[in-house]
Amino acid sequence: MMKEGIMLIVELINNLHDLLIVMASDLGFTLTDKDLHFWIMGFIGIAVFFFVYGVSKILSKLPFGITALAFFYTLTFMFVLVFAIEIQQAITNRGHMEFIDAVIGLWGYIVFFFIYIGIAAVVLLAKYLFQNINKNRTLDND
Repeated sequence: MMKEGIMLIVELINNLHDLLIVMASDLGFTLTDKDLHFWIMGFIGIAVFFFVYGVSKILSKLPFGITALAFFYTLTFMFVLVFAIEIQQAITNRGHMEFIDAVIGLWGYIVFFFIYIGIAAVVLLAKYLFQNINKNRTLDND
C-alpha cells in the first residue's frame, strides 16, 4: 500500500515537472532540470522557512516554547528517518515497505516524549512543593 502511494506521488511530481518545463518553454524560457530544481525548491524552501519562522516566534514566547520547538523539529526529523528506512527496505528487499511501520515508529517517539513530559512534570511539581515547604518553614521561624 505504501509503495503504491509513493509511486502515485512520484508520478504526480514527474507530470508536474514535465508540465512546468513545457509551460516555461511556451513562455519563451528554457529551463533545464537543474533550473527547475533551483526555482521550485528555492520557492518551497523559503515558503516553509517563513511558516516555520512565524510558528517559532509564537512558540518561543510560551512558557515551554523551546520544548515545543525541539519536539516539532525532532518530529520532522523522525518523519524523514522512518520513511527513509521504509524506502531503504523496499530498495534492498530487507523488509516490507509498509506505512503502518512508519506510523508505529513515530508513535514510539511520541510515547517516549510523553514519558519525558511526565517525568519532567513530576520533577517540576516536586521542586515547586519543596520550595513552598521551605518558604513556609522560613516564615514560621521568623
